[in-house]
Amino acid sequence: MSKGVKVNESELKEKVVAINRVAKVVKGGRRFSFSAIVVLGDGEGSVGQGLGKANEVTDAISKAIDDARKNLVKVPIVNDTVPHEIYGKYSGGYVFVKPAAPGTGVIAGGAMRAVLEAAGIHNVLAKSKGSSNPHNVVKATINALQKMRAPHEIAMQRRVKLSKVFNG
Repeated sequence: MSKGVKVNESELKEKVVAINRVAKVVKGGRRFSFSAIVVLGDGEGSVGQGLGKANEVTDAISKAIDDARKNLVKVPIVNDTVPHEIYGKYSGGYVFVKPAAPGTGVIAGGAMRAVLEAAGIHNVLAKSKGSSNPHNVVKATINALQKMRAPHEIAMQRRVKLSKVFNG
């Protein structure tokens, strides 16, 4: 799962996860700037996150989108869900992602939901533990998705048939 996945730029959909206003105290008063976290995905297994900072909200969002384009990763999706259970971690943010039956929908918290929907996962159960900071939760979710292994990859590594992977 390397960074810089090739994807059609026009199909990417962005979702703003969080916008934070930051104040810097100067001699004349407070000077405000904004930071934005954006999740970008094509809905077919590619997802990325970006952080942008600027004096205007729109500039911060456009910078975050540019950053997210550079951080796209490919995610294995099997029948509109994830292939197996996995834990992800980034700093103080811990996440647990589990496959779900068709028709379940995306059961996940705010920042996690944005990442999973952008990746194109439609049925999943997810739990966020530890830090609720959107930066950490988004990065932990992407970490979990990056660690996912598709069944055909496992079959090739073990040198067995695909049906043998599921039956143990």
